Amino acid sequence: MAYTQAHLDLIKEAYASGVTSVSYDGKTTVYRSLAEMKQIIATIEGELSSTSGRSRPVAGFATFRRS
Repeated sequence: MAYTQAHLDLIKEAYASGVTSVSYDGKTTVYRSLAEMKQIIATIEGELSSTSGRSRPVAGFATFRRS
């Protein structure tokens, strides 16, 4: 399935409301838990960023050593 930004927005809205079901295009998807929804959100974000040519932001920690 090709996800769209609209799918992501709907799932994020439901997640923020604490609701585990989402309806779109005449279909309803019921997720088992908010944790599952969080995983789906991450998956969709990853797919959308890879198809748009953008990479997901990466956070890192800089370390320094005195020589």
